[in-house]
Amino acid sequence: MAYTDDDLERIYDRTSGKCHLCHKKLSFRNYARYGEKGAWEVEHSKPRARGGGSRLSNLFAACISCNRSKCAGSTRAARSRNGVRCAPLNPQRRKQAKLGNAVTGGGIGALIGGAIAGPAGAWLGGALGTGIGYDKNPDD
Repeated sequence: MAYTDDDLERIYDRTSGKCHLCHKKLSFRNYARYGEKGAWEVEHSKPRARGGGSRLSNLFAACISCNRSKCAGSTRAARSRNGVRCAPLNPQRRKQAKLGNAVTGGGIGALIGGAIAGPAGAWLGGALGTGIGYDKNPDD
């Protein structure tokens, strides 16, 4: 199937330019260029052989080796072979997840710091927890 440049950009961006099966960084300009660094193809999450369609909601970016080794298998099985549980987040959801991690980390840090060192410890623990939470990779 031929994809428009707009379709390819949306497919590539929905996983922040990473393979949705192994999380390897892909190169947008190397679409369908086998052997190039970061080469990728459009992958059907639910394979066409199993009734999957070509709607954009079923299409993801995948490195060529992952896409071809998956064949008509399940996305869950392909990801588990790579030690991955879910697709990488798109930029908007990544930002939301990082902010959520920061809030959670800050709250936990404040509770622990407050229990150990009182109000000053709560302030310091909250600040440290916020930083650590924000820096946590939401794709893990």
